[in-house]
Amino acid sequence: MNRDLTAHDIIVAGIALAAGLALALVLRVILRWLGERAARTAWEGDDIIVDLLRTIVPWAAVAGGVASAAAALPLTSQVGHTVSQTLTAFVMVTASFTVARVVSGLVRSVAQSRSGVAASATIFVNITRVTILAMGFLVILQTLGISIAPLLTALGVGGLAIALALKDTLANLFAGVHILVSKTVQPGDYIRLSSGEEGYVRDINWRITVVEQLNNNLVIIPNAKLAGTNMTNFSRPEQKLSVTVQVGVSYDSDLDHVERVTNEVVERVMKDISGAVPDHEPAVRFHTFGDSRIGFTVILGVGEYSDKYRIKHEFIKRLHERYRREGIRIPAPERTVSLLPGDEAVIPHPRTPLESRPGHPVSGG
Repeated sequence: MNRDLTAHDIIVAGIALAAGLALALVLRVILRWLGERAARTAWEGDDIIVDLLRTIVPWAAVAGGVASAAAALPLTSQVGHTVSQTLTAFVMVTASFTVARVVSGLVRSVAQSRSGVAASATIFVNITRVTILAMGFLVILQTLGISIAPLLTALGVGGLAIALALKDTLANLFAGVHILVSKTVQPGDYIRLSSGEEGYVRDINWRITVVEQLNNNLVIIPNAKLAGTNMTNFSRPEQKLSVTVQVGVSYDSDLDHVERVTNEVVERVMKDISGAVPDHEPAVRFHTFGDSRIGFTVILGVGEYSDKYRIKHEFIKRLHERYRREGIRIPAPERTVSLLPGDEAVIPHPRTPLESRPGHPVSGG
């Protein structure tokens, strides 16, 4: 039989609880200082360790203080056991959420380093977080003495029904994983779909892919649809690409002079304009005897797809100005109309009544 509660018990329990809280505050200050020191090192492992300890250790100290306070009180064996299990479950829940946060952060960092952009493929982050939390939940149940075998059996039996009910969601989930694992599309890539939408891939999560257009609008595409459509990825296998500009000069132009001047303009644009490829070799290719001009193609180097508009803009402006200074003429389209002898063109005057036009019968009154 348990003895009665005394003032001494209350004082000892209060001291134990206060000691646990004070220890938690001291540990928090120490770990914050260690975190600042770890941030200055090149090794990322110490940052991860300190991040784990900053959350788990203070709460473990609080739980230890509560456990010591409970031990100082004359509690029944059943109440003591309940308190012990509750504190154990509290510490394990804290540890599960902390590990899930840290590991998902590592996954996000790896995804960013692999894609080379400041975006994240949250599908892997979400899968990692859910997996760790589920494992932590099962461990907590097992620690509390609750058998997880019936739960696992129920999940296995109900898995088929859940899969059928969530087949569209699961299709998008597996399509997103396939897209990222196969590396056909990564966050930061510039893509164009067969339906006409184009833009930068900002994120790929468990259900959708978010594409940001150049006008800052967002296009939301289900992962399954993205995996099953024709798509052009302008960022793979490399971001650099070539764009063409169609130009034409008059037939009386010196084509060697035209080629030399055009190449000089291309070289200056490649070196002066941000987003161009400075080491791009100018290329001018004549290809057409047109109705009023000789047509040719100029090939420009672009660092990434969205830069092509600014580079083509500057190139056309500079080329037009240089052609004017060099006396190179860009003719407008012309047509020559020849009339054979004996042909007669009748052009009615706009104010001539219809009845008085040649060939039209005149009605009498």
